[in-house]
Amino acid sequence: MTRVLSALVLLPVVIGTIFFLPPWGTFVLASVAALLAFREYCTIAQALEVSVPRVLGAVAVLLVCFAMWMADRPSDMASMQGDPLVFPNLVYLVLMAGLIVVGAVSIGRGRPAPGVLADAAATLFAAIYIGLPLGALAAVRGILGAFAVRSDFPWPFGDGRAVLMVLLAVIVVSDSAQYYTGRAFGRRPLSPAISPKKTVEGAIGGAVSGTLAMALAGHYVFRSPMWMLALLGATISLLGIVGDLFESLLKRSAGVKDSSHLIPGHGGVLDRIDSWLFAAPVYYFFVRFLA
Repeated sequence: MTRVLSALVLLPVVIGTIFFLPPWGTFVLASVAALLAFREYCTIAQALEVSVPRVLGAVAVLLVCFAMWMADRPSDMASMQGDPLVFPNLVYLVLMAGLIVVGAVSIGRGRPAPGVLADAAATLFAAIYIGLPLGALAAVRGILGAFAVRSDFPWPFGDGRAVLMVLLAVIVVSDSAQYYTGRAFGRRPLSPAISPKKTVEGAIGGAVSGTLAMALAGHYVFRSPMWMLALLGATISLLGIVGDLFESLLKRSAGVKDSSHLIPGHGGVLDRIDSWLFAAPVYYFFVRFLA
């Protein structure tokens, strides 16, 4: 019951932000989620005896998120000339700057240590693991998603809102199908050492359901052929499973059950968005280059 009540509170916030606020509202929501997830990431890192500078890491996560959100924005002149995607993606500049700063901070500690490489790598990895995919989702909600929608889209919100909601629907359908298919038919463990409750049958059910959801919903939103949408749905569903298992691997390695107890019945923010973090980059690539 606690899990259901939490979902009933969170879903209207997420959907309401996507539908009723301008695109920057989704970016603000993504930034808040990124900071909360990074805080939980630091807790896991600490349990693994890895030191992540919290201020530096948080700034890196937010800057990468912002750079992804700002990417591919049109200028007024470019829009008039029919070239909507002209503003460069500057994530690589942020990451290069982060590399230099992280290296300088490591030197500034003034002492060799066995964990210096793990500390530096974990600090920079946080920006890639958390900031990049959440920024990609915010970008999809904005002008990037608006140009991907088919011209004969039948409903009034034929812009980034529809594009982002397709991804949300596919992940929710896939996750739910994994759970119920696994409970009903699950016999063979998918990865018993990492997540004992996940089964091969559940993964198959999630992948099939996610494929069908993308093929059906995507047909009304994108111009892409059905086979491409089906392939995208299968890829997103499978990557969602990989993202879930990867976060479980981090938690199990650290000896913790949940990344935090922020969301009653669900654990932490990182527990809720783990599927999104691996699926979002592929979806961004599809929307940017193939839709």
